[in-house]
Amino acid sequence: MLTPACRRQVRTCSGAVSALTLEYVGTRTRHMKLDILAIGVHPDDVELSASGTILRHIAMGQKVGLLDLTRGELGTRGNADIRDQEAADAAKVLGVSVRHNVGLKDGFFVQNEASIRAIIPFIRQYQPNIVLANAISDRHPDHGRAAKLIAEACFLSGLSKIETNWEGQSQEKWRPKNVYHYIQDYQLHPDFVVDITPYMDQKMKSIFAYKSQFSAPDSEQYAEEQKTPISGEDFMQFMYAKARVFGRYAGYEFAEGFNVAKPIGVRDLGDLD
Repeated sequence: MLTPACRRQVRTCSGAVSALTLEYVGTRTRHMKLDILAIGVHPDDVELSASGTILRHIAMGQKVGLLDLTRGELGTRGNADIRDQEAADAAKVLGVSVRHNVGLKDGFFVQNEASIRAIIPFIRQYQPNIVLANAISDRHPDHGRAAKLIAEACFLSGLSKIETNWEGQSQEKWRPKNVYHYIQDYQLHPDFVVDITPYMDQKMKSIFAYKSQFSAPDSEQYAEEQKTPISGEDFMQFMYAKARVFGRYAGYEFAEGFNVAKPIGVRDLGDLD
């Protein structure tokens, strides 16, 4: 089982502390190149909106990691420690190679140098070709703010004059090839959709790992907690309906939708569904 293994501080080359990070470490090494790094401002953001895509690419043999920006400590239900464990459980369900938490302040993080410097070491350490990020615009203000923060960190990570290190070792610059923004609560029009039909059930299992947040089959211990817009059974019905709507665009049963900030290049029109 993936469990919260330790807390450590990521330092810049100048020695300044940029963030407190909670690491989730399994049997696989932390020092690896990832094909995809999926970043979410809250634990469960990625599971709700991009976990089917993650499962599909892991099944294709790709390495995927997760990075949470906050511990979701302002959430109405549960608490930060509970959500840490739920995030570790969800990572196990998905089969990702690594999961970290940057430790920014839920609700109060800002798009500034300190926040960007807290994220860049993870991008450089894992050198993903693709980063999945929060929705460009959404009901929760953290989502849109995180989308801009992540995109800026990805760009600035490619500048050699920004110095960072990882466990005492200087890092090389790295800029992901693409940043794709997964669509969250608001039904934004997708720029492309990913077929997740074979992975819908496993996607839901990863969501149900967050027993404190959702109406999971075995979440009775949280039945007396305050209700939220996502804690009822109707929200799970919404998740299925949303995936069906995205799937309908391309003739799939279930899909997840994404937006892009720049046009996507295609070499062969025959590769498109």
